[in-house]
Amino acid sequence: MDLLDYLPGVPDFPKPGIFFRDISPLIANPAAFKEAICQLEILASQFKYTHILGIESRGFIFGSALALHAQKGLVLARKPNKLPLATHRESYGLEYGTDSLEIQQSTLPKGARVLLLDDVLATGGTLVAADKLIRSAGFEVAGSLTLLEIEILNGRKLLTKHQIENRSVLKS
Repeated sequence: MDLLDYLPGVPDFPKPGIFFRDISPLIANPAAFKEAICQLEILASQFKYTHILGIESRGFIFGSALALHAQKGLVLARKPNKLPLATHRESYGLEYGTDSLEIQQSTLPKGARVLLLDDVLATGGTLVAADKLIRSAGFEVAGSLTLLEIEILNGRKLLTKHQIENRSVLKS
């Protein structure tokens, strides 16, 4: 099964010049979604981790399925002002603007080793921000996973610069 067949590209979304990969067909197809989670779990097994950090919002989908499958805890990295308790925050740049991520200060236990999970590695900015967020909160980052790496955007170079090990199921 070629999972790229289930990730159609949408040109000029959310703004001109961006080639957006839509995960909707993949998660709507039970066999493709299951295959994606199985492949993510194979890659995740290469890391020693206690929790998965699902990055808003598409990282929540893959993170929750993988956490359940791997029997690991799930932590949500949310956009600003979405969490009810005190948070840690990290701002970052996107290929089409800027944003921030937050986690609740009370979510992770002492000694947690966190595996970062997002759907796409594009420029790398979101994963670097998630790494900084987890480290500044006093936890270890085990590595990062993505379903898809868009190689032309060279996000892996930024991850390497920040010493973040990444594994991706697919490359395009």
